[in-house]
Amino acid sequence: MSEEAFRWVITAGVALSALMTVVTAGGMLALYRTSKRLEERIEPLAGKAGPFLDSAKAALDDARPKINEMLAQAAEMTSTAQEQVARLDALLTETTERARAQIDRIDVVVTDTVERVQETSAAVQSTILRPVREVNGVVSGVRAAISVLARSNRASVDHATQDEEMFI
Repeated sequence: MSEEAFRWVITAGVALSALMTVVTAGGMLALYRTSKRLEERIEPLAGKAGPFLDSAKAALDDARPKINEMLAQAAEMTSTAQEQVARLDALLTETTERARAQIDRIDVVVTDTVERVQETSAAVQSTILRPVREVNGVVSGVRAAISVLARSNRASVDHATQDEEMFI
C-alpha cells in the first residue's frame, strides 16, 4: 500500500471516529433532555408521595411493636405445641407398650385354653367314647344274633343258591 493510500485510510478512520463522537454527544443530549422531562413530570408526584410515604412509615413504626409481640406469641405457641407433641408421643409409646404386653398375655391365655380343650377332647374320646363304641358293638352283635335266632325259618337251599348266583 502506498503512503498516500495509507494517509487516506487514516483520515477516513479519524473522520469516522469524529462522526461517532458527534453522534454519541447527540445521543447523550437527547438522553439528558428526556431525563429532564421525566424529572419535571415526577416532581409533582414526589410532592404528593412524600406525605403518603411519611404516613406509611409512621404506620410501620406503630405496627412494629405489635408485629414483634405477635412473633413472640407465635414462638411461644410453637414451643408449647412442641412440648404437647412430645408428651403425646410419650403417651402413645407407653400405650403401645402396654397394649403389646396385654396382647402377649392374651395370646398365652388363648394358647393355653386351646391346648386344654384339645386335651379334654382327647380324654373324652379315650375314656367315654371308646367304651360307648365297644358297648354299641356288643349290643349290635347281640341284636344280630337274636334276629337270626328269632327267625326260625331259614332260607331254602334253592333260595341260598339263587342268592349265591346273583352274587357271582
